[in-house]
This record gives sequence, structure tokens and C-alpha cells, in this order.
Amino acid sequence: MDSHPSLMGRSIGNSSRSSLDLGHSSSSSSPLSSLTKSISDASSQSLSSILNNPHGGKSGVYGSDASWVGWWSSSTFVAPSEFAPVASTKLPGSDLTRSDFHGYVSSISESHGRFEDIRKHTREESSGFDQESHVSGLAACLREVPSLYFKEDFALEDGATFRSACPFSSLNENLALQEKLSQYLDVVELHLVKEISVRSDSFFEAQGQLQDLNVKIVEGCSRIRELKETIRLLDRNLVDSARQIQGLSSTRINMLDLQRKLRLILYVNQALSALKLLVASADCAGALDITDDLQNLLAGDELTGLHCFRHLRDHVTNSIDSINSILTSEFMRISIHDTGEIDVLILSAAKIRGSISYNGKTMEEVQLEEEDTSTLCDRLLPLVIGLLRTAKFPSILRMYRDTVTSEMKNAIKKAVAELLPILVARSLESDFSHGERSVDVDGGGLSLANKLRTLSAEAFVNLLTAIFKIVQAHLVRASEVKKAIEWILCNIDGHYAADSVAAAIAVGAVAAETAQETGFQGGSLVSSPLGKALPLQGKSSDASSLMNMSRNFRADVLRENTEAVFAACEVTHARWAKLLGVRTHIHPKLKLQEFMSIYDLTQEFITSTEKIGGRLGSSIRGTLQSQAKAFVDSQHEARMTKLKAVLDQETWDEIDVPEEFQSIISSLFASQELISRIVDADHKTNHSPAVNDAQVKSTVSPDSLERSKAGVSSVPNNQSNQKAHGKSNLFYQGVGYHMVNCGLILLKMLAEYIDMYHSLPALSSEVAFRVAEVLRFFNTRTCQLVLGAGAMQVSGLKSIKAKHLALASQVIDFTYTIIPETRRILFSKVPETRKPMLSVEFDKVAQDYRVHRDEIYTKLVQIMRERLLAHLHGLPKVVEGWNRPPDTNKQTKEFAWPLTREVGYLHRVLSETLHEADVQAIFRQVILIIHTQTSQKLTNLEISSPEAKKRLKLHIELILKCIRSLPSDNANQSDIPNWGQLDEFFAQHFREEEEGEAE
Repeated sequence: MDSHPSLMGRSIGNSSRSSLDLGHSSSSSSPLSSLTKSISDASSQSLSSILNNPHGGKSGVYGSDASWVGWWSSSTFVAPSEFAPVASTKLPGSDLTRSDFHGYVSSISESHGRFEDIRKHTREESSGFDQESHVSGLAACLREVPSLYFKEDFALEDGATFRSACPFSSLNENLALQEKLSQYLDVVELHLVKEISVRSDSFFEAQGQLQDLNVKIVEGCSRIRELKETIRLLDRNLVDSARQIQGLSSTRINMLDLQRKLRLILYVNQALSALKLLVASADCAGALDITDDLQNLLAGDELTGLHCFRHLRDHVTNSIDSINSILTSEFMRISIHDTGEIDVLILSAAKIRGSISYNGKTMEEVQLEEEDTSTLCDRLLPLVIGLLRTAKFPSILRMYRDTVTSEMKNAIKKAVAELLPILVARSLESDFSHGERSVDVDGGGLSLANKLRTLSAEAFVNLLTAIFKIVQAHLVRASEVKKAIEWILCNIDGHYAADSVAAAIAVGAVAAETAQETGFQGGSLVSSPLGKALPLQGKSSDASSLMNMSRNFRADVLRENTEAVFAACEVTHARWAKLLGVRTHIHPKLKLQEFMSIYDLTQEFITSTEKIGGRLGSSIRGTLQSQAKAFVDSQHEARMTKLKAVLDQETWDEIDVPEEFQSIISSLFASQELISRIVDADHKTNHSPAVNDAQVKSTVSPDSLERSKAGVSSVPNNQSNQKAHGKSNLFYQGVGYHMVNCGLILLKMLAEYIDMYHSLPALSSEVAFRVAEVLRFFNTRTCQLVLGAGAMQVSGLKSIKAKHLALASQVIDFTYTIIPETRRILFSKVPETRKPMLSVEFDKVAQDYRVHRDEIYTKLVQIMRERLLAHLHGLPKVVEGWNRPPDTNKQTKEFAWPLTREVGYLHRVLSETLHEADVQAIFRQVILIIHTQTSQKLTNLEISSPEAKKRLKLHIELILKCIRSLPSDNANQSDIPNWGQLDEFFAQHFREEEEGEAE
């Protein structure tokens, strides 16, 4: 608010002079014009007089008592003539409205407003006003002046400004404008003067204070001069001598410090020279002692400011790096490089062994000489101590780990590169000797993978064996190094170097801790067993912190030491798995013995490396497991294909069972001692051995017990049939079975599956499922070929005979009988979680076999029933010819003889093939059918002539005779075998006549 009046005062003041001139030339004679003229005359005087303090004395320009603004009084204002009321033009007595004064009010509104502002300002002056009221009054006054004149860039010479300030063009209008501008100037200048008057007290008060300050400053300067002179006198008389003594003492102290610095420089210089000699002579322990001393000096402040040692830290660092290089190279040489000679020996032995083995000879295995553990520890002890003191041992062990793995890879690669051409050549020569297609003997042009695939299983095993020995040599060496380091770090109590090892661990722990910081921070020094000071930071100055750091540092070293062997094992597993992976498509097609040689060798390799490394080889186990599963799948697929082809070519003729298959039964089910006794007795004697009920019950299955209920042993029957036909049977649990080719093939496959099961226990569940699938397929396909008559299309059989059905039932019965024992064997290694599902599978398969066997028996009965019905169907025509003269030779050939011949043929075929109990069960149903169907048919016949009745009697007697000779377990109370409805029919129609003739 204070800045605006001064600014406005300057801008209006600049134009005041021109306004004053215009005011003097005005011809107006009104009181307002007189007032303007008087203000202009007063403003034309100099304003310097008002800067004098009006309250300082009686010599004011306006008198001692009168106010300097008294000359500006409101009494001088006289209402101008323009404010005089105008007489109304209305006649007296007429009604007046506000609109009648509209013209008058409009004409005086501007002048009246200025008049009211002046009156208001006068009242404020008369009642006394403070700074804020004057500010508001000044603001109200300045509202009368247009804002155009207060702009900072106001200039009348500017065309736009001039046109805005002087919009009139006539002389009268310009004169009126000049009068108005003069009034604006007077108003602003008047209020400016008042504002200056209000603030004049503070100004003159400050001026007085400045004058007092000037006086005090002069006095202060005089006092300072006096004090300086006094001090000068004191310095000259008292202080100068004492100051000289102090300076001499300081010089002496500096000289002593200089002497110590020079001695320190000499020591450091000598230490550097000695350090170079020790490093050059590979004396790492002495060099490390000197570097420890120099590092302690660098950690302190004794060398601070010595420019000659600005590169000392770099020299020490380079020396430590050189020491680390010496220790590292020596550590690597002792730990790794000695194994190269062992690799050469192993490869040489592998080449010689392979060559001699090809000529039919064998060679002793190469024995690896193991270095004494104590000797290795003594060689590694100084190196480990040195690496611990430099805190580089963890990083060196990481480097050692990388080197071990690299050496392991190179050793395996070298072994493959040297042995593979020799093994490929021998594999190709072996293939050529067996009549296979020959190829380039040296394997030229083949890639490494193709060469590996070209190897035979035996050659590949030889390659893996050599790699196994090389890997084992490297891992044993790495394991010995690991054990030596662990003994040095943990189990050296009582050894002469125990204190040195503990001190080295402490120094290395502190150095490792310090290296993690951005820079060394001053701290206390802890004495170490080495006789030196260990720099410790302030936060780790106590003994417990040092112990914790040492423990952590030792744990870090041990961890890296263990990781080195782990990494070596993992590399060997990866390389071995890669070799197996190259032959992924070959191994599933190998024979079981060939695949198991690779599988067992890999398992031995995994066990050995895991024992050395202490970590499970999950990658190689996964590869081996996947190949084993692929082998099982491939073998199963091949056997299913082979079994289908064998079944499709099967003619269902009985074959002689070779001794090989009886041996399979004996090897698979060795617990059945009765089998071997029966077979041995059969080979020693020409008659069948006697087997009592106790032996049978203790060795045979429930079905065999069921067959023996008739009191007739099935073994003698089968063995007698065997002797009669010159065919040997297959015995199981004291029971002989007639076999066909597909049955023996199935037995051999089951033996192969069981061998696979025992060889691959990890895949026991998969093998068991495959066995169930093979059994199910064999049963289903056999049913399609025999019962479904599919063999007539695929095998070229003209018909399916009872002999075919009987042999099929024997094979099915034999397979059904061995299923429980097969299941018991397969379930011995199956996990408990998989057994319920497998049990359901085998139960379904066994049920299918039993149903199939029963269906074959039913089919045999049905065949006999159909033949009986066919003969009975032609019986009425036969009866028509019975009225002719009797012919004794042909009287029974029309009906009874063909029927009994077919029944006898079926009896002979089944008796030669099936077990006695099965034959009895089948003919029990056949006899029942003959009794039922024949008696019903004969009952419906009308026979009136005696001749026909006589012939019928002969036919019935022939049929009953045949029935009496059939095996059956159905006997009545009169002990007449196979009694039935036909006997009752015969007794009813012919027994009375016989009795009458007898009388």
C-alpha cells in the first residue's frame, strides 16, 4: 500500500506541471476554479521544506503552533453554482414524481459524487485518522482518477495512449479535459503530502538513532586502539619468550616423529624387498607373514601422508595375488593332475582287454593304487593354511570344483574318442561274421552318435565299463581330497599344526568379513596365535564375534569342499545319461540279458557315485527308469505281435513238449517238489507212478482236487495216453497237460516276463499289468479262433473238431491253473498301493479263463447233442424199413451203430486229451442228453409190428451198452452205471416180454 502512492505521485507529478499551466489559462471563475488555482500555486513551491522535522522546534515555515496542513481547510470549500437547485417547471399544486427529477439527477450525479467524497474525507481528517484510515481514504480518492494514468508505460507520445487520454477533438472539449486533469493532479498530490506527514515521525526518529549510533562507534574505535596497544606491550614483555620455548619443543617433537617415520620407511622398504624374494622363491608362509604386517600398517594411520608409499597397497595386493596363484597351482596339481596317469592306464588296459577278449582270452582288471590319506593331508596342509589366511580358499574351492568337472568331462570325452573306433570296428566285424550286412569297418563318415548306436550291446558295456573305472578313479581322488580338507579343518586336534590352522581360519574370517565392506574402518586389534594383530571392525571386536566369524568361515569352506564332489558326481551322471540317451531307440529292442547288462552296470555306477558323492543322482535315475519302461513296453509290444502271429498260424495239433519247457515250470515254480519227483520217476520207469490222495491234496490246486473226487488219478491216465501216442505232456502240480505250440510259446513268454519282473523290480507293477494283458489277449484270441471258428479263416482248418476243442481246453486249463502261482510271484515286489488294482485285473483274467474252459466243455456237449438230434431226426424213416425181413448184420447200423460210434469216438478223443474228471463231467451231460432225448423220441414212435419192436430192442440195447461203457460219476442205488430214462423205457416196454418168454 505504501509503494502505490509514491508511484502514483511520481506519475502524476510528472504531468502536474503541464496541468498547472493549463489550470492558469483556464477562464473559469467558479469557486472550484479558484480552489484549483490556489492548490496549483502551492504545489509549484519546493517540497524540500517538508523534510524538516515539523516537531523539532519553533522555526517551522508555517509557524510554531499551526499545523502544516492547516492551510488545507474544509471551510474553503464553497458549493459551486452547478450544485444550486434548479427550479421546477411544474405549476404549483401539480403532482410531482421521481421521473420529473431524472434529468437533474443525471446532470449533477458526477459532481455530487465528488462532493460527497470530499466531505467524507474532511470528516475523517477532523475526527483523527490512523495509517489504515488514510490508506482507505487515499484509495477512495484515487478511484476518482482513471487507471490509465497509473500504468507504468503511460506515455502521451504513444498514439494509442494519447487517443485514450484525449478523445476529444474540439477546443472546448480539450479545455474541459485539461481542467479535469488538473483536478486529478491536485487530489493525488494533496493526499501524497498527507501520507508523508503521517510517516514523518518515524523517519526523524530513525535519523536521531543513527546519529547516536555514530557517536558510540567513534567511542568504540578509541577503546579498541587502547586495547591493541596494551596487548602489544604484553606480547613484547611476557609472551615472546614462552612462545619461543613452545616452538622449540614442537620442533623437537616433529624431529622425533620424523625419525620414527624414517625408520618406518626403512622397515617398509626392507619388507618389500624381502617380500619380492620370498614370492620369487615360492616361500608362501614367510611372504604371508610380511603381507600381514604390511596390511596392519596400511590399516592404521602410520603411513598416512607418505607419498612414497602411495602404491604400497597395490604392491601388497599384487604379492598376495602371486602367492594365491602359487598356492592354487600347487593345490590343483596335487588334487587333480595326478589322475591323468591313471586314465592312461585304464584306457590301455581297456584296449588290451578288448583285444584279448576278442581272441577268446581274458585279462585281469586294472587295480588303482590309492594314495595314503596321511601323505595327502601332509601335502595339502601348508597349502590349505596359506589359502585360509588369504581368505581365498572358498573361491579356490569353487575354481577346483570347475576344474574337477572339466577334467571329468575331458576324461570321459577322451575315453570315448579312443575306445569308440576300436569297439565300432569289432562290432561291425562281429555283425559281418554273423552274416549281417557289412559296412565300413572303421566307421568312417559316421558321427559320434551314429558310432555309439552302431555298437553292439557287449561293446557298449565295455565302453561304459572303461568310463566307469575312469570316473571312479577321479571321484575317489576328489573324495580323498575332500576328506583331507575336512580333517585339516575339523579333526586336527592334537596335531602340531592345530594352532596354525585355527589362526589361519581366524585371519581368513576377518579378511573375508573386511572384504565385504566398502573400505577398512578403524577398529581394535586382536592378537592371533600367529603372533600378529588381526584388524577387527568396531562391531566385531569381542572374542565371541571372532568365534562366530571363524565358525561361519569354516562352514563356508566345508560347504564349497563338499560341493566340488557333488558337482563332479552330477557331471558324471549327466554324461552317462547322455550316452544312454544316444541309444534310446536301441536299448528297448535288445534282449533281456543284453539290456540287463547295461541296466545293472548303470545301477552299479549310480550306487558307487552316490556313495562317493553323497547325493542322489536323480537325472540319471530318471533316464534309466524311462529306458527301462521303454524296454518293457517294447518287449511287451513285440511279444503281443508274436503271440498274435503264433495264434493265427496255430493248427491246434498236439505236439511233444520239449524238456526245456518242463524246466521252465520247474524253475518258475520250484516250490512244487511233486512235479520233479513225478517227472524223474517217469523217466526212470516205464509205468506211471502211484500218487495217493495225500500227495495230491498237498500239491494240486482246488480244481485238481475236484478232478480227483472220482477216485481216478489224472496223472496215470495222462501218462498212459502219453505212452500210447508217443507225446510227452507238460506237468504242473502232479497233473499232465497236452499242449499245442501256442501254449508252449505263452509259457515261455510268461517265463520271460517273470525274468523281466525279477530283473526290473522298480517296474514290477508295469510288468504285472503286461502279464495280465498277455493272458487276457491269449484267452480272447483263442476263443475267437476255436469257439468262434476263426482258425478256419486264418489257419486253413477245414473244420473245428472235438480234438481241437479238447486241446484248446487243455491249454486254457493249464493257463488257468498257473495263474494263481504266477500272481503270487508277481505280487511279491509290487507296492501295496498297486496290489488292489492288480488283484482285480488278475481275478477278471482268471474268471475269463474258467468261463472259456466251461464254454469249451459246453461246446463238446452241444456237438454230441446235435449229432444225437440228427440221428433221432432220421429214426422215423428207419422204423419204416423195419417191416422188411430182418438182416442180422445190418439191423443195428441204421441208427444205433452210427450213434454209438460217434459217442465212442468222442470218448476216445476226450479220454486221450482231457483229464478223467473233465471227461466224466462232460459225459455225464452227454449221457443225460442221450437218455432224455432218445426216450422222448422213442415214446413218440408208433411201432406195431413185432419185427419193428424187435429191431428197436436191439438198437436200445446197443445204445445202453455204449452208455454203460462211458465214464461218469452218476450211479444209482442198484450200482448200474449210467442208469437213466432210456433204461426205464427199456424196462417198461421190453422187460415184461423177456420175463414172459422166460416163463
